[in-house]
Amino acid sequence: MIANRRSNVLTRPDHKIVDRTKIRDGKVANRPIYVVMAVTVDGTRDILGIWAGDGGEGAKYWLHVFTELKNRGLDDVLMLVCDGLKGLPDAVETVWPRTIVQTCVVHLLRNSFRYAARQDWDKVAGALRPVYTAPGEDAATERFLEFQEAWGRKYPAIVKLWSDAWAEFVPFLSFDVEIRKVICSTNAIESVNARIRRAVRARGHFPNEAAALKCIYMALMSLDPTGKGRKRWTMRWKAPLNAFQIAFEGRLTPSNN
Repeated sequence: MIANRRSNVLTRPDHKIVDRTKIRDGKVANRPIYVVMAVTVDGTRDILGIWAGDGGEGAKYWLHVFTELKNRGLDDVLMLVCDGLKGLPDAVETVWPRTIVQTCVVHLLRNSFRYAARQDWDKVAGALRPVYTAPGEDAATERFLEFQEAWGRKYPAIVKLWSDAWAEFVPFLSFDVEIRKVICSTNAIESVNARIRRAVRARGHFPNEAAALKCIYMALMSLDPTGKGRKRWTMRWKAPLNAFQIAFEGRLTPSNN
């Protein structure tokens, strides 16, 4: 695993939750399965681990996960992109104090549509676009106030959603467009999640947690057997790598390739 090579610094761990998995523990219950995916300085995507939760995870749980990763050799994390997992920012600060925690912008947008009528989706998306494409935090704040004035009365839950996530959303705005592309895109992790969902749904439910994790592990091991996806990703990585090198000067170890 790449996390065991201490010379590599991870640039973008994706902390994602897969669909809840049915596990029998006395009775069949839905359990979340968490996947941590990282991108190294070489542009290589790696699955660092999978963990089963119970839906009530907090800072203590994530501290355990991150401490395990650090003990396995993950010395530094530049950015960690996640989707509103409670307690996670506090745990990250304890293990890697300099890590920037960034809310997944794509998921923030998707969650916004949950509160909007379908006929308003295009209008809401258009009104939010100036917020997440703003050149900086001040401009984004102005655009968000405009969105709040236009839509706040009809969709107060969307305003609250963005307000609650604002502290983890704004780091995105201070970076070069190449870094924004890497942070904003969820294609890499979504393709992983899609493969896992197919494997899990084919089984229905599992007799225990170990069986569920084994099934997901086997699905992950079958990803991209030809290596073509990895090659395409690496080819697109050079421009973001240069941007990361400047933004995180002194922390990002150059590739020897």
